[in-house]
Amino acid sequence: MNWWEALLIGFIQGISEFLPISSTALLLIIQRLLDIPIGQNFKLAFETFLHIASVLAVIVYFRHELTKILLDFFSYLLTKRSTAKTNFRFVLLLILSMIITISLGKAIETFLGEQLTTPATIGVSLIITGLSLILIEHGLNEGGRTTSKLTWKDGLFIGFGQALSLIPGVSRTGSTLFTALFIGLSKDTALRYSFFLSIPVFVGMSIVKSPELIKSYTEISMVALCTAFLSSFIFALIGIKWFISMLQNTKLTYFAFYCIGLGVITWVYL
Repeated sequence: MNWWEALLIGFIQGISEFLPISSTALLLIIQRLLDIPIGQNFKLAFETFLHIASVLAVIVYFRHELTKILLDFFSYLLTKRSTAKTNFRFVLLLILSMIITISLGKAIETFLGEQLTTPATIGVSLIITGLSLILIEHGLNEGGRTTSKLTWKDGLFIGFGQALSLIPGVSRTGSTLFTALFIGLSKDTALRYSFFLSIPVFVGMSIVKSPELIKSYTEISMVALCTAFLSSFIFALIGIKWFISMLQNTKLTYFAFYCIGLGVITWVYL
């Protein structure tokens, strides 16, 4: 992989990570079309490495709110201050969702094996993602529950929804939002949970995948690796801002048509 291919992959990963269009599916399609030389066993490990750039983008974008959440978490842990309890529980639920996501995700990857990245799987998953986005915008009624009303069952359900997004073609943002809205969370709370859950999930996945990344690092140069990482970080910041704006202006149907169209093309022609 040369530097411009790394730049392209970083751009696709970053800009699409927080848009409901499945960055994993898009990366696999681009790699197949352009014949970018990344070994089969290295693909998911490399993508997981780029997720760290996405995590940094979330941390930078939401740095003030994240600081407040962490201060409240440790404040309640040490002093049991009642005003900090909501954010304390919020962190625990994120950890619960992360455990469910990584555990089920690993099981899905083991069960499907090589079928996980076939055009048929990607195509069907993209179509399902598109249909779920239509339901988010035109079928599901927004709930009224906010962060203070979250329960451990919410953490379990959202973790399950997030785990499904490890199937290429299933959007992480789309599946998390769909699950959160389905169980009655408000749109703002669902969006907030989706972004913040990405931090422990991506960090956890990176730890799990690190042996594969280290074992196969010779498949890509350090220059290409750094280029992809930096590109992914910059465009992830842009993607976060773009998606928040799109969701507030109810434009998810555009992404739905894109996912369904790309899913059909992938399934039929690739």
